[in-house]
Amino acid sequence: MFGRGQRRDGVEQPRDREFTYLSEAEAARLRVLVCDAFAERGIEVTVESGRVTTGSGWRFGLTNLAAVCHNDRRGPRRWPALVDQHVDRAVRSMDGPQALKALPHEQVLTRLHPRFIPGEPRLLKAFGYGPPSVPGLLEVLALDLPETVDMLTADHLADLGDLTALRERAFQNLRAVRVDRHERVKDRSGARFDVLMGDSYFVASLALVLDEVVRRYGKDAPTPDGILVALPHRHQLAFHVIRDGDLVPSLNLMARFAAAGHEESPGALSPAVFWWHDGEFAQVATVDGASEHLKLTEEGVALMARVVGG
Repeated sequence: MFGRGQRRDGVEQPRDREFTYLSEAEAARLRVLVCDAFAERGIEVTVESGRVTTGSGWRFGLTNLAAVCHNDRRGPRRWPALVDQHVDRAVRSMDGPQALKALPHEQVLTRLHPRFIPGEPRLLKAFGYGPPSVPGLLEVLALDLPETVDMLTADHLADLGDLTALRERAFQNLRAVRVDRHERVKDRSGARFDVLMGDSYFVASLALVLDEVVRRYGKDAPTPDGILVALPHRHQLAFHVIRDGDLVPSLNLMARFAAAGHEESPGALSPAVFWWHDGEFAQVATVDGASEHLKLTEEGVALMARVVGG
């Protein structure tokens, strides 16, 4: 009886199409909880598979919340509280970042960080102001606040100052981001890579200073062949300094690692593996979802030819 309310549906139960790590019943319950939480705050929403939309057109994505609930070991009886917390933060942010109005300018600058978000077309107008960096992602500026992280649109930045200067300040703050865990992954195939993890929303952003990160946490210094990097979600960064003997097994294992982390974690970013070389990123590989076979891009094929020949 002590487990009542905590049990999850078994894998034999039909899976939700949007969130495959939840059963259809679990996902349905989650969507009802979200609707109820908004209704308690006087906001009526329309439910879609991966988000809800208010009458004014404001959208609240469910992906991060679904992953948070899935990963919470306390089970479904904890979901109402998790939903309530997420919706409460979302409602407070609906009118835009209040910190821009409340904080002195210098305090705003001390909280400024670069952050990656998925490069969805609907976000380009508001958040497409950053320079190209990681394919498929947008680099935006955000405020690191005690309860939330507020992403800043181009309109928000207009009154803060020169974008180049703001980005430089954000990078200074990024270098101080705390990494809570550092693990080295190895297997019998010879694969090896480092994984950095932390509660900060900006751990993945450390890819923007990847050469410095590798020198700080890696055993190997960057080589002329560059670095493999994976950004499954906002709280994680994986990297592998390329050396000819272990490129193939490391790329295979990193691709599976990235795909798994991207599928089930809040703040999902990319299931791909990228090649960092001379300060630029190129996508080189993903894992086929059905067969789990490695799929190389043209850049990935070129990288293989460069390092191992053929």
